[in-house]
Amino acid sequence: MSAAIEQEANATQPRGDKPSIVAGGSFLIDETKAENTFAPEDFTEEQRMIADTARQFVETDVRARIDELEAHKWNVSRELINQAAELGLIGAGVPEEYGGLGLDQTTGVIIAEEMGRGASFGTTFGANVGIGTLPIIYFGTDAAKAKYLPKLASGEFCGAYALSEAGSGSDALGAKASARLSEDGTHYILNGEKMWISNAGFADTFIVFAKVDGEREKFSGFIVEATAEGLTTGNEEHKLGIKGSSTRPLILNDVKTPVENVLGKVGDGAKIAFNILNIGRFKLGASCVGGMKLCITESVRYANERKQFGKSISSFGAIKHKLAEMAIKTWIGESMTYRTVGLIESAIAAGGGSEADGSPESSKAKLRAIEEYATECSIIKVALSESADYVSDEMVQIYGGYGYVADYPAERAYRDSRINRIYEGTNEINRMLIPGTLMKRAMKGQLALMPAAQNLMGELLSPSMPTFDEDDSPLATEAKMVANAKKVALMVLGTAAQKYMAKLAEQQEVLMGAADIIIEIYAMESGLLRAQKMIAANGEAKSERYASIVQVFINDAMQRIDVAAKNTLAAIVEGDELRTMLTALKRFTKQTPVNTVAMRQRIADGLISANKYAV
Repeated sequence: MSAAIEQEANATQPRGDKPSIVAGGSFLIDETKAENTFAPEDFTEEQRMIADTARQFVETDVRARIDELEAHKWNVSRELINQAAELGLIGAGVPEEYGGLGLDQTTGVIIAEEMGRGASFGTTFGANVGIGTLPIIYFGTDAAKAKYLPKLASGEFCGAYALSEAGSGSDALGAKASARLSEDGTHYILNGEKMWISNAGFADTFIVFAKVDGEREKFSGFIVEATAEGLTTGNEEHKLGIKGSSTRPLILNDVKTPVENVLGKVGDGAKIAFNILNIGRFKLGASCVGGMKLCITESVRYANERKQFGKSISSFGAIKHKLAEMAIKTWIGESMTYRTVGLIESAIAAGGGSEADGSPESSKAKLRAIEEYATECSIIKVALSESADYVSDEMVQIYGGYGYVADYPAERAYRDSRINRIYEGTNEINRMLIPGTLMKRAMKGQLALMPAAQNLMGELLSPSMPTFDEDDSPLATEAKMVANAKKVALMVLGTAAQKYMAKLAEQQEVLMGAADIIIEIYAMESGLLRAQKMIAANGEAKSERYASIVQVFINDAMQRIDVAAKNTLAAIVEGDELRTMLTALKRFTKQTPVNTVAMRQRIADGLISANKYAV
């Protein structure tokens, strides 16, 4: 076990007064102060050491064996899992009493980011420490925790997660797998077939979801051992990407598992699945960040080496535009991800939870904190998976013909990235969850969204629109634009709620249009707050490139918001009401263009000079 990780284990124990909780989704209606926003610049020295340990492991051990993994040599997967366990990376999030290190959520996200550099091994690692282990940490019985967690933390066991079926992907409760209690009451007997199970070719434990007695309200989770009689796996799937991870169907034919292997209570399956998916979503975002940084580094190095017309292609404006935009999306995505994990950490502490504590009370506090930010987790999942696709696609374009050849890294990065928009809930499902979850919280009085929307409607009917006071502080113009973007979101959500009321959930196109606006706002504000914090700490001159990133992103995001709002409002209202809305929208999205060409060139020049991702 590395000294860095041992030190971090001691450094992350609960300390100090409990912080207050920021309500999930409140970024739409409340002002957030930059100094209260968590960012990578706030990492502890121990966390940085852990990041270095994980990065060195991936660069030295994992990447050297990717070809073996893609040849389906699953013994290599197990060897790498054991190596990661020896470094403390596998058991980082397992409570100390069960053989883990009990490290905080931030450290887990840092590790996930570094594993995102490890091609398909990132999927193997994530499925094991995430969805394959977390259900036991949060919902397992004392007996199950004592039996399985030490083995999972040490790398002796590898975990997998079996939720999807051929006929039930996004509709988890439509599963056909069934479970019935044995006559003597000691075991559950499971039957059914699960699909697309990561790590299935070599996993020791499976988290399996099934309906007890075939009843929907008794949808439940179970721990099932791979050695159980009647459990088999099908052939490896031939996949588009992540070829170095095992993906097989899981067949259950009268498979027995003891009653103490039920997760939570009978009927808790949906709660377990959705809570674990929330965790998976923000860790997926971090993994995407890691992969994107590697893609940029390799793209910059290739662009510096590749000569055309007598000079490096990195000197061409079109290539600089690509490199800069790749870096902008990565830096903004990183800002969103760590802002969110900072909120989760504060809520865990406020609720009395601790990663080092595996007690039921602590687990409940952690789950409450993560559930509080379900909207933000979905935002990160959508935004980062799509940014990763953009970055890998541009990487192929920079490599040109070589990017289409398997001997070069762009081809694999492009294929591996595509799965991110599908697992942990498709982006379409997550887009509908974003405004849907916000509206549900508003209806329950957990979020003052509707009063804010009603106040805004009053502004729209007033003779003149409100104006902002003059402010010449750094990024003041961008801050005004973020505030106006929030008004656009409230206008769209309020109009949709007023028209559709309880039937809003049926309007998928409207929900997705609203989600696009909300995603842009969270991204804009996350980048803005991080840059403001950096300016306050280091001054304007030393923070110029970060300010440029934020200026370019917000300039372009406002244009995207304008288009999304126009199309969404036109789908909801018409006639005079639409004209009133569009007049207000025009005022809210009004902006003076900035020289994004010059800013992108400065951002790209920094990358080119460093010959790597160095923002």
